[in-house]
Amino acid sequence: MDMLITKANGLLTIEFNRLERKNAITAVMYQSMADALVEAEQDSAVRAILIAGKPEIFTAGNDLDDFMKNSAPVPGVPAENRPVFQFMRALHGSTKPVIAAVAGAAIGIGTTMLMHCDLVYCADNAKFSVPFTQLGLCPEFGSSLLLPQLAGYPRAAEKLLLGEAFGAQEAFEMGLITRVLPALELRAFAEQQAAKLVALPAASIRTTKALMKRPRIDAIQGAIAAENERFAAMLLAPEAKEAFTAFFEKRKPDFSKFD
Repeated sequence: MDMLITKANGLLTIEFNRLERKNAITAVMYQSMADALVEAEQDSAVRAILIAGKPEIFTAGNDLDDFMKNSAPVPGVPAENRPVFQFMRALHGSTKPVIAAVAGAAIGIGTTMLMHCDLVYCADNAKFSVPFTQLGLCPEFGSSLLLPQLAGYPRAAEKLLLGEAFGAQEAFEMGLITRVLPALELRAFAEQQAAKLVALPAASIRTTKALMKRPRIDAIQGAIAAENERFAAMLLAPEAKEAFTAFFEKRKPDFSKFD
């Protein structure tokens, strides 16, 4: 099972479980997460949600083999119905508190999904990156709006334009994460925080979250829509084809021939 999804004591836990592929996310995994989040939204027994990876790695982002096979438009199927977009809607729209526990690398959507979680705890070995430009693509999941809001434009520009990795302490200083912990303490601490949320009045938690997110809802949805439109177009462009070809050929891409 590439995803471990469990419910216990008021907590829904969604855990990446594909360590042999660095927890790279497939369409099937996106669908599993989307379905679990939608079901949790309507299940009064679920009072908090925890998203976690393994001690070695959170997620390497999209599985590029699977991504290339499933990225082509399907006649009669709106793009917004694809599993990745269902997952984005479900996570962004969750009214229940979402905690992330991040150890090791969190690449691409592994980083951008954290901007939609309420509490993000990471191990001191965590590494983050949003390498979209390195693949001839653009930011996604609202990160072109959210990262500048969290970190300020100069730092966000460095991360989104260069796509280079950064560590846990810098992520904390940027406001991307809530707290840095020793790797061995991460999961237990995140579960303890989740248990605190479960014990609090559910209506109060939902209302507080809704009020905090209310001023940005329209802006975030607009950013996601604009990013998705541009992302889809760029995916078919020569730069992305060169980037993906180079990845599979295990060589450095050459973008010098493109304007």
